[in-house]
Amino acid sequence: MAIIRVYAGSDGQSHFEEITPKLEPRGDKSASAELIPGSGIVVRRFESDRSNPWHHAPGRYAVFTLSGAVDIEIGDGTVKRLGPGDILIAEDLTGQGHATREVGPEARVSIFVPLPK
Repeated sequence: MAIIRVYAGSDGQSHFEEITPKLEPRGDKSASAELIPGSGIVVRRFESDRSNPWHHAPGRYAVFTLSGAVDIEIGDGTVKRLGPGDILIAEDLTGQGHATREVGPEARVSIFVPLPK
């Protein structure tokens, strides 16, 4: 996965900068890094054998899956599988919440973008 920044330099020209986020382990078979300092936009990597029992979204987020896949289960037993290119709008801040299970052979990488309240 390449993260490329394009910016205007003091020379008046556009330049590229390759960004490598420093993913910090979270102790739950995942790691995260803020993509742009102060933005709240987070890159997360989830191990392929990770599962997370019933929980709420940590806030209102648009979650963009870049690689890997996850099954998300809701209270009535319905399961949706999200993979590369899929977007989840997470807004279940109260109530039962949802459960997640990573699926497939590779880690899931997702971008979490905070949404306005």
